[in-house]
Amino acid sequence: MQRCRHHRVARQYSSESESESESSSTSVSVSSECQTETMITTTMKCLSCQASYESRDSGTCKECYEEANETEEDRKREIEDLKAKVAFLRFWSPFDPQHLSRPNGPCFTDVVLVASSDDGSSSGPPIPVPAHKAVLISRSPVFKAMLENEMEESRSGTIKIGDVSYDALRAFVNYMYTAEACLDEQMAYDLLVLAEKYQVKHLKAYCEKFLVSKLNWENSILSYAIAHQHNAKLMLDAALSVITDNMDKLTKREEYAELVEKDPRLIVEIYEAYLSKQVNTAAHKDSLMKS
Repeated sequence: MQRCRHHRVARQYSSESESESESSSTSVSVSSECQTETMITTTMKCLSCQASYESRDSGTCKECYEEANETEEDRKREIEDLKAKVAFLRFWSPFDPQHLSRPNGPCFTDVVLVASSDDGSSSGPPIPVPAHKAVLISRSPVFKAMLENEMEESRSGTIKIGDVSYDALRAFVNYMYTAEACLDEQMAYDLLVLAEKYQVKHLKAYCEKFLVSKLNWENSILSYAIAHQHNAKLMLDAALSVITDNMDKLTKREEYAELVEKDPRLIVEIYEAYLSKQVNTAAHKDSLMKS
């Protein structure tokens, strides 16, 4: 009897356990379904227009997504249009191969520029660089004044430019047509001088940025002197900063001795900048200590 009672209790307990397990499983299933339903029905707001959208959508509502795509396409078309306009406005250069190959030389050129050395040290006759007066006038106010008035260059159709190499002069004229220049440090220095002399501002800025990117301790003194001479403020400030950071090595440089002899006022300016920098540094440290 007692044994049968134990069997009944065991069966009852097992039945209750199975019932609880089924109930728990059903509860978990219902909870999972509720969570899924909640996730599906959860709405979010579009960052662009604040309209509501379902969480399964990605980041923005359909209307804003389509509008963004249209805007992107419009921007691409605008860029292509601008490129086409630039290509249309760009002058062909007298140095383009198709024009150089003509039997009579570049077509319709009406002026030549000649690189001449003031000391007459150049060997052989100078090579003329052909150009168009209209292009030179439109690019440089100096050429404009020279060619629109009854000056020798206007009458003869020849413009002599001193202290410049043929390669630099050719690159200078080519920039007038194409707004492009292939630079190394020497070419950048040469074109900077020409750009300053003939007031071609875009070329001057282009050369300055290139030279600043190449600036180091080895060329800083030369860069400083050239920048000072040709009003290149961006390069002047950058070179001066490099020099004042290396004042302990300044007097050992050959360029320093040359500068002392040729233009001592630049040396004075360097030391003034260095002292000013030291004062500012000391004041900054003092303010940090007080705070």
